[in-house]
Amino acid sequence: MAGTSPTPPGGALDAHLRGAVQNLIPRRGIEHRLSRAELELIFDAQAGSRHVDIVARELQAGGQGFYTIGSAGHESNAVIAAALRPDDPALLHYRSGAFYLFRSGPDGSRDILQGLMTLAEEPIAGGRHKVFGNRELHIIPQTSTIASHLPRAVGLAISLPRAYRIAPDTAAPRWPADAVVVCSFGDASANHSTAVGAINTALNTAYRGLPVPVLFICEDNGYGISVPTPKGWIETAYGSRPGLDYFACDGTDPEAVYAAATAAARVVRERRRPAFLHLRCARFLAHAGSDAEISYRSQRQIEADYDRDPLLGTAQGLVDLGVRPAEVLDRYDARRADLDHQVQTLLGRPRLGSAEEVMGPLAPRHPDQVADRALGLSKRPSMGSGNTSASPGTGATLAESINKTLDDILTNEARAIVFGEDVGVKGGVYGVTRGLARRHGAARVFDSVLDEQSILGLALGSGLAGLLPIPEIQYLAYLHNAIDQLRGEAATQQFFSTDQFRNPLVLRLPGLSYQKGFGGHFHNDNAIASLRDIPGLVVGCPSQGDDAAAMLRTLVAAGLVDGTVSVFLEPIALYHRRDLAEPGDDGWLSADQGGQVPIGSARVRREGDDLTMITFGNGVPMSLLVADRLAVDGIETTVLDLRWLKPLPIDDIVAAAARTGHVLVVDETRHSGGVGEGVITALVEHGFDQMIERVASQDSFIPLGSASDHVLLGPDEIEKAAHELVGINRAAARRAR
Repeated sequence: MAGTSPTPPGGALDAHLRGAVQNLIPRRGIEHRLSRAELELIFDAQAGSRHVDIVARELQAGGQGFYTIGSAGHESNAVIAAALRPDDPALLHYRSGAFYLFRSGPDGSRDILQGLMTLAEEPIAGGRHKVFGNRELHIIPQTSTIASHLPRAVGLAISLPRAYRIAPDTAAPRWPADAVVVCSFGDASANHSTAVGAINTALNTAYRGLPVPVLFICEDNGYGISVPTPKGWIETAYGSRPGLDYFACDGTDPEAVYAAATAAARVVRERRRPAFLHLRCARFLAHAGSDAEISYRSQRQIEADYDRDPLLGTAQGLVDLGVRPAEVLDRYDARRADLDHQVQTLLGRPRLGSAEEVMGPLAPRHPDQVADRALGLSKRPSMGSGNTSASPGTGATLAESINKTLDDILTNEARAIVFGEDVGVKGGVYGVTRGLARRHGAARVFDSVLDEQSILGLALGSGLAGLLPIPEIQYLAYLHNAIDQLRGEAATQQFFSTDQFRNPLVLRLPGLSYQKGFGGHFHNDNAIASLRDIPGLVVGCPSQGDDAAAMLRTLVAAGLVDGTVSVFLEPIALYHRRDLAEPGDDGWLSADQGGQVPIGSARVRREGDDLTMITFGNGVPMSLLVADRLAVDGIETTVLDLRWLKPLPIDDIVAAAARTGHVLVVDETRHSGGVGEGVITALVEHGFDQMIERVASQDSFIPLGSASDHVLLGPDEIEKAAHELVGINRAAARRAR
């Protein structure tokens, strides 16, 4: 690929390095901790990473490459890799290419090239993205944007000791008990709330005396794309944090980097507490191939950094140990020749050829295995539960059914853990987890810090550690500031690792509207559009206790079998509801019959031939009440409870619509972005050409008190729409006669 451009990418940087290496002379009196053999391995990784960055630009120019964010200037992270153990799990910054190549050896450059070229044979993401990841190398793939991987890294560090403690036989962590979780990121990302929250969670957890063996590595090149990081800011922000051991080093000096990294890793490994390694480095070749660096840095500023080249520092160490400068350059050129050969062998190799290939690892489904696993979660020992559940065989509320089912799951699945804000001793704001901590212990049912990103990060990390996390975000509205942990991290793990890494989780999410006496837009929230558009995510929404029990078992089983990431959306207003039509009728209690509910299957709540109501959540009891009113007027109604909001139960929707020929979608979510939009689209796409109407809540935040009645869907509005819809059809039928 050399010479494919009149001005080769990185030409000036390459020329400077060559000239500087040629002029190196041995330094006297320098004590070296790194041997010649070790420095050669480090230099090979650094040189390989540098050449990969240059080749990436050449491939893009030739239409064969699609990613040009490189690691040039950051190659001293190869020295950090040398200071760590090869089985320390690592979640890497997108500029940690030399770290990856040190662990992989020269063959790893082929992995990276295949990622740059989006080739289907790329061994981790299968051509879906360029990521650093390899199961055998203990490198967990991350897109690592805006420090989004830090909560997962902290979660893994917290969870590894917990997994060894509570489920040593079944969790079977692939990492040793004294492993250090390595997490690298940039100086600009260190300012993001995701990073700040993750580091705070690590310190908070360690402060409470729990082990948190995580090494944060800030690769500080002084820029976030074009925005400079103030000099001294990283040291000021993180250099004197109580409980955070801080180490700093100059990336141009491999001996200094090795000493700092070794010391930092020793602290984390022996004391099981967080440490922060500040790697000062430069950034060469701009932010990416598309970045016009000259628009915000002068050529003189750019070239002044060339003397800070980490390859030059390693070359000096080799020369000190008796290697001639010409031999160093020969090693450098050999890595380029090897890359050119690899590129030639890769040109023309297949890329992903269909949507099915692209989506293959996104959401594997094995419903028969899930059903079998779910049945095992319902076995109940003959002993007191110590919780608020109703006795077996008697009617229970939604909250009681969830409580009992969580108790069963914790009893029958050693890997299950339940956590979140207030879920431990208190048992949740609504008592749904009451008694579980007392029975199953604080290692398995516990309170988290009050930070939703960190709650989800703990879930992601514990899933990697072999556990089955069931976290709770206290309210749906609290999820919105942490949604990227579901969208960008949880849902992409199997996608970017071709199912080699999984982070199964069942997120319990109290939400929706119609609470009385405790409301407002933070506690009454019907905005779920952001959940329904996350690829691979499963969203279940029970309206009654028996469904809640069966669906929850199914989701836990799907996590264990398929690595499924799911949300269990619990209607708060139905938690403690007992009656359906009249006070004291106990019409909304139900008895758990055991078993499971297949993902994507609806439930027919009532059958009739005149009208089909399709609904979910709070809409179910409202629709059943309206159906009773309609029956008085001679209108017989089918009421279909969707239960699953993603994926929608398409076959059941179409069948229920066909039964009556006209459909009223009863949608308690907002008119724009509500669930009903998907229902109507599904009907149209499947050829339903008869009458469809939708009633939904207004496009409004939910106000406090009785004002909410003005914007939320209610029974009177449902009944009116039903009469109008049936009346139109009956009038049409009369005209046809």
